[in-house]
Amino acid sequence: MNRIDSDPLDRSRFPVDEWSLRETEFSAALQGRTESLFAVGNGYLGLRGNLEEGRDGHDHGTFINGFHETWPIRHAEEAFGFARVGQTIVNVPDAKVIRLYVDDEPLVISEAELLAYSRVLDFRDGVLIRELEWRTPAGKRVRVCSRRMVSFTDRHLGAIDYEVTLLDADASILISSQILNRQDGVDEYTAGNGVGGFDPRKAEAFRERVLQPALRQEREDRHLLGYRTTHSAMTLACGVEHTLLTDCEWDRSSSIDDDVAKHVYRVRARAGVPVRLVKMLSYHTAVGVPPSALADRCHRSLDRARELTLAGMTAQQREWLDGYWERSDVVVDGHPDIQQAVRWNLFQAAQASARTDGGGIAAKGVSGSGYGGHYFWDTEIYVLPFLTYTSPNVARNALRFRQGMLDAARDRAAELNQRGALFPWRTINGLESSAYYAAGTAQYHIDADISHALVQYVEATADWDYLSRGAVDILVETARMWEDLGFWRRNGDSSFHIHGVTGPDEYTTVVNDNLYTNVMARANLRAAARICRRLQSSDPRAFDRLQRRLGLEVGEIEDWSQAAEAMHVPYDSRLGIHPQDSQFLEKEVWDLESTPNGQRPLLLHYHPLVIYRFQVLKQTDVVLALLLQGDEFTPEQKLNDFAYYDPLTTGDSTLSAVVQSIIAAEIGYKDLAREYFLSALYVDLGDLHRNTPDGVHVASTGGIWSTLVFGFGGMRDWRGRYTFDPRLPDDWERLEFRITLRGSRVRAELRRESITFTLEEGVGVDVEVRGEPVSVRLGAPVVVPLDGQGPRLTGTPRTSDLEGSRREDGSLIMASVPTPASDLLVEDVEDAVRPGPA
Repeated sequence: MNRIDSDPLDRSRFPVDEWSLRETEFSAALQGRTESLFAVGNGYLGLRGNLEEGRDGHDHGTFINGFHETWPIRHAEEAFGFARVGQTIVNVPDAKVIRLYVDDEPLVISEAELLAYSRVLDFRDGVLIRELEWRTPAGKRVRVCSRRMVSFTDRHLGAIDYEVTLLDADASILISSQILNRQDGVDEYTAGNGVGGFDPRKAEAFRERVLQPALRQEREDRHLLGYRTTHSAMTLACGVEHTLLTDCEWDRSSSIDDDVAKHVYRVRARAGVPVRLVKMLSYHTAVGVPPSALADRCHRSLDRARELTLAGMTAQQREWLDGYWERSDVVVDGHPDIQQAVRWNLFQAAQASARTDGGGIAAKGVSGSGYGGHYFWDTEIYVLPFLTYTSPNVARNALRFRQGMLDAARDRAAELNQRGALFPWRTINGLESSAYYAAGTAQYHIDADISHALVQYVEATADWDYLSRGAVDILVETARMWEDLGFWRRNGDSSFHIHGVTGPDEYTTVVNDNLYTNVMARANLRAAARICRRLQSSDPRAFDRLQRRLGLEVGEIEDWSQAAEAMHVPYDSRLGIHPQDSQFLEKEVWDLESTPNGQRPLLLHYHPLVIYRFQVLKQTDVVLALLLQGDEFTPEQKLNDFAYYDPLTTGDSTLSAVVQSIIAAEIGYKDLAREYFLSALYVDLGDLHRNTPDGVHVASTGGIWSTLVFGFGGMRDWRGRYTFDPRLPDDWERLEFRITLRGSRVRAELRRESITFTLEEGVGVDVEVRGEPVSVRLGAPVVVPLDGQGPRLTGTPRTSDLEGSRREDGSLIMASVPTPASDLLVEDVEDAVRPGPA
């Protein structure tokens, strides 16, 4: 089930370095993976880790967040309300290309005789450094050093520093620096389902020219190209400026056409004299802005870069990252391999989110074309917790992006015959782009996920002003949707039900009373009612504006509360578990232990109808509810639910291991928690799901922070009440992390015998450790002794514990667990959980 218990990397090729990812040997076979692993970006602009020389490559990629083309979705059989407009991220003109010739011999890395090679992605400096020594066919030795970066301080800028030195003989050098638009109308962009068979995780292939030429400009050392997309009418300008630095004699020529802009330098190079080309890059995109205006912006960006100089850009990059690591770093003592992987993941989270600046955070960030560049619930559930507690301004920007989609979400709800707003399951421009509604549109829980992230952000930051000035509309409109979607069943006790939805588990679709959906909808309804009442009492003017803006009636708030308190949450008292939905337990159990690895993931090898007939999960569903709404479940219920569902979970989704690790840690499966943590940690570094070449799994990178802080650190946020119940792995010496709460940054240091809190910034915070209040203020650190590490379970839940454990009527008996749940209760939990079924 995609669990690992060791480091999967080849350490002879990728040696351990706690502050960088280093590659010591070029491999053509690994190019797809390494192009993603060594990508650089800032959330707006992303450059895949392609070789500058531009010939070898799996997927030559330069991506801009949100820059997409649209295309009509053609359904084999139409129905009302199906998604109509597909959206796919565009691979924009590539300004990375620098081709090198020595005595007219081209440097082609895959064919060259390399005497030395290394590539380093530096997490502290934010640069990609490549150094190699090449022996030409004539026997001349040439050293090539390149440095590449995308600026965190200026979202529209990148830079490449390319230096060539002849080591033992003079030679003629030609350097051809290019902007190359590879989408030339012959369907070169085939990174999607048009090549290599069906895979819904990949982007769709374009079948016609995407970028229509709109301008080209040439000014001495500067070139610009501009385009307009064929259907979405988005516009783009890309500009480069060159500076050649050498004591050798040289001359230059240039050319420009619709799809290629070249600066060609011919150098009479002398041995030992470096030839250095500095190439500044600028990209600007927009909707409704002519390419000529974007070209002006590129010129201003390049003028600014020229004044700043590359050295200045590099210094600013380091300063930005110093601040990032100061508030975001997580230290794992005694395991440098794990430490390296943790920092790689956190660095990738920054590269996907830091400068989105009001845009969304895509499932692959700007590292590749996977998932078509779409935004999912990944952002709110897996990435925003990390941002909320470490970089709250970035979290706020991501929420503002969702707020900007509200009108489109209202239209979508109306199209599906609902009140309020229904956010799209997958989108770039705000319109639903999921063609398969059963595993797409039916995942109504996206509304509750966004509301959850919004409330989590507001509680952690006390940014009530943002809420009152319009973000509260999200809560109101999603609450309206839930109250309208659900219905009252009044045969006996009145209860509120939600039918015809899909939960997080996409191997079980269009069901009634999905537990995760109902529990999260209940939280959404409660939060909307609670916050509207708070606004009514604390800021009557803001509440009045809200009423006038949305036509809100006070009676609606009471309706939400009643629906929430009557929400039906499935519970099977015989098994002592929460059924995933109303009919889940009636299905046959899939025999995962006998399913060959070659038939995984299941979605690529079995028809959906086959999968839907079984108890089998793509990813956590009920178990995710145990995390996000954990105070609604007792410890016994968490233990039983996890023990039942874990053996059924394939882990075919990269989203799963994060949650499984956290809950395994909480209930005491410490070894299993560590295994799932490693599975999440190395999702991309080890290419465990065999699709890293399509880009980095951003949700997993953000989720790594959650496994460390929520899982092993034991942190929980119950509507602004912050608690800790640590679970340090047995072979870990120390775990250190920081959280920012309401403007105060606290460093937490977890050791086996204690957890220590130190206030680094702000006025202080109040937390709880295993039920005991702790006040963290300026002055001496607060050391809280830990009495043991909580419950410990041996063994692992297995599918075989379920198979064969049936009553005479065919129903399943509860999976066996190594230790009775009654012996595993954490002390003083009465105030933290609600008694009985949730």
